[in-house]
Parts: sequence; structure tokens; C-alpha cells
Amino acid sequence: MQTHTSTTAATVAFAESGLPLAVPRMFIPSLTARVAVTVAVVAVVTFVLGRTNTFHDRVPSRVPPTVWHVGVTLATMAVTVGGALLLVGVWGFSAQLVEVYEQYQFGRRVVVQLALSGLLLVSAYTVTGLVHQLTDEVAQSQPNISDHQREVIYRLAQLTVYFVTTVVVLGVWNADLGGLLVGAGFLGIVVGMAARQTLGALIAGFVLMFSRPFEIGDWIEVGEHEGIVTDITIVNTRIQSFDGEYVMVPNDVISAETLVNRSRKGRLRIEVEVGVDYDADVNRAAEVAQEAVAELDDVLSLPSPQVVLKEFGDSAVLLGVRAWIDRPSARRKWRTQTAIVGAVKEAFDREGIKIPYPQQELMAREEKEGFVLAGGEGPTPDEGPDARRDQSQTPATDGRGDDGESSSRTRQGDEGS
Repeated sequence: MQTHTSTTAATVAFAESGLPLAVPRMFIPSLTARVAVTVAVVAVVTFVLGRTNTFHDRVPSRVPPTVWHVGVTLATMAVTVGGALLLVGVWGFSAQLVEVYEQYQFGRRVVVQLALSGLLLVSAYTVTGLVHQLTDEVAQSQPNISDHQREVIYRLAQLTVYFVTTVVVLGVWNADLGGLLVGAGFLGIVVGMAARQTLGALIAGFVLMFSRPFEIGDWIEVGEHEGIVTDITIVNTRIQSFDGEYVMVPNDVISAETLVNRSRKGRLRIEVEVGVDYDADVNRAAEVAQEAVAELDDVLSLPSPQVVLKEFGDSAVLLGVRAWIDRPSARRKWRTQTAIVGAVKEAFDREGIKIPYPQQELMAREEKEGFVLAGGEGPTPDEGPDARRDQSQTPATDGRGDDGESSSRTRQGDEGS
């Protein structure tokens, strides 16, 4: 016991006097100087960590990108670890570290495990940086890969690297991986049952990110919602409607509903129906409408405007005026549709082509059968409706005269029976 105590005391004394970590404390004895050094070290480390991505992007022309990224990563780790050790020495915590080491009797095996774990974590961080650079190079060489897809690929690769590294580190420390995996499996089942809708939205979000049926800025229609896509996340998609409303649509709903993307092909066809009189020359009317639409500024010349005969309406022959626009948007569509209606109306007025409106014709017919009033006679086939109208206009007798007596006798007979 005395030997152990003397060894600890000697170690602490060596740490306070000769250990390299204790050197900064000797040269910075005052509290104000220590605080200033601490602030400076924290500022430098924060600056380096915040500028890591910038350093990775500034690859010199004479240095291979892989070598540069590895060097930047190692330099960043060195600055971070060096700053931490410097703060330990400035505030005199080196002796406490040695005391903790002696108290818990860390052996060489633990030291090796710590060193190996740290090396694995640093390697994982370095590998993720290389994966980021690789995904950027692949995305630049493949124009079909969007920036959003590149980011998703990188994040998935990053999660995979960190997961594998965590499993390896647990293996280094002889952890029971079987029990951890079983526990993780049960936890996954519980979480899946409790948040199945959220997980469904997450899975649908990954599917949308890779399939990319629409991009930010596209004009889409999903179920009852229509508008411009303003944001796409892993859980939902934000749409700005034409009424200025922001609609959050879950990704699983988008996957289940029919999706219409009006901006995908870069052009959109507009159709306006117009009716012409049955007595008009429909071929001439179609030609006039086509010429009027072709002169509009927003209408594309290729594909050229078309006019088709669609159907026989109640009061007119319906023509379908079709035209194409580029860079489709709701405002552009409505503006072009308004211009088409105005141009066709003006051209038809100029050519004397009538656009009829719905009409109804009411025709009377002869009544050969009908109800007969008590004591009266219905019209004969030769008399027609005029005789029926004359009979209905005969004034009532108020129960007096022949008709009145006949009615009285009829009622008395009924009462007697």
C-alpha cells in the first residue's frame, strides 16, 4: 500500500514538474493570462472547424484531391487535439489525469483499445470526406444526377460508414453485439408500430428523392392540391397554391395519389372550346380560328396550333382550339387562354361567323284525351284544344239550375246509399 502511494505521489510530482502538459502552466501563472489563452485557443479551434469545408474545397492544382482531403482532415484533428491538451496544461489538469490513470489502474490493453477506437473514428471521418469528394465528382460527370440526389447519396454513405465504424469499435471493446442487435430489433419493432405513418412518409421521401417526379419550382397537381413546389424534405413536400396558401403534403400521400407535373417537359398544351352555328361553314370557321391563334406572341409555332371538330352540341358544333406554350406556369397559361378567347372572338366577328348561345323552342300539341269534369263533356277529336279551352271558361252555376239540381240529386243518392 505504501509502495502504491509512493508511486502515485512520484507520478503526480513528475506530472507537476516534468510532464509536458504541465509546462504551459509554468509560463502562464496568472489567472488573467490563462483566461486569455483559453479564449484564443477556443477561437482558433472553432475557426478551423468552421472552415473545414472551405479548406476541403480549395484543392491546389499540383496536389491530388485525395491527398489534400486526407491532409486537411488530419490537420483539423491535430488542431483540435492539440488545443484540448494545451488547455489541460494551462489549467493544470495534467496531474489529475495521471491520478485518475493510477486510481483505475488502466492497463496497456485499455490504452490500446482507446487508441484503436480513436483511430477508427478519425478514419471514419476521413472516409466520409473522401466519399463527399467522390460523390461531387460523380455528380459533375453525370448531368442526370441533381444536387439533391447527390446530397442524399452522400448522407446515406456517411450513415453507413459511421454505422460500420460503431460496430467495429464495439467489437474492439468486446461488447455483446448479439444482445445489442436483438435489443435494436425489438426497439425497431416498437418504433415501427408507434410511428408507422411517419416511417411510411420517410420511406416515401427516399423514393421521391431518387425517382424525382418533380423538382423545386415545378407546377404540380396532387389530389385536390395544385401549385408550385417550394421545398422537398424527407417527410413532406411544400406547395404554394395560386391563392397564396402554403400546403404541406406528406410524401406518402404524394406516392399514393395521382401526380400531374405540368412543368416536366418544358411546354404545355392549352385547349379552348368554341361553338359555331349549325348553318355556318365549320371548315372555314376552323381555318379562321387557327390563323387568329397563330398570330399570338405566347403561342409556339412548333407544334403549330390546331383546331379540331369535337362534337355536336345542343346549339352549336363545338370546335377545340389547341395551342402550345413554353416555360409553363399558371400565369402564362391563363394569359394565353385569355388571348386565345379574345382573338377567336374578334376573328369570328370580322368574318361574320356566329357563335350561338343555348336556345329552347316550345311547341304546343293537340290534346285528344284528358280528365272530364263532373257533369261536363271532354273535347272531341274534331274540336281540338280550342273547344276544351272554351268549355273551361264557362262560368260556374253556384248549384243553381239544371247543373245544380243534377249535383244535388247525385249527393242525395250517395247519402241514401
